[in-house]
Amino acid sequence: MNKEVLITLKSIQWIDAESSETELITPGLYEKTPGGDYIITYDESMATGFDGSKTVLSCYGDRLCTLNRSGNSSSDLIIEKEKKHYCHYGTPFGSFMMGIFTHKIDNRLNDNGGDIYMKYTIDINSSYVSDNEIFMNIK
Repeated sequence: MNKEVLITLKSIQWIDAESSETELITPGLYEKTPGGDYIITYDESMATGFDGSKTVLSCYGDRLCTLNRSGNSSSDLIIEKEKKHYCHYGTPFGSFMMGIFTHKIDNRLNDNGGDIYMKYTIDINSSYVSDNEIFMNIK
């Protein structure tokens, strides 16, 4: 299965008691692998700050997601429930390594689309940066 979909992505970043929110609605591709996992691909935009980049989110049940961004900004993130991974994160201003500890993944994707939710904490050099939530809907 490989089909065109509409992706609604809402990202919330919490730093102490302050939050900032980004929302993106974009067309993309939705694919089911032979192993039964789901891959979501979309082009970034100025709204996310990564214009000129393509993002591929691969979802493996409720335990693991990987995010690979290529183009003007490149990143390779491993989002694995109850584990910390050190990941490469690229921005238009430069790249760095960051730690990601994932608290929760709620994967409700199916052959028709669905939702995925991820909650994780980011640190740089073992210093807290932010708590993050991503809500993604596929139609």
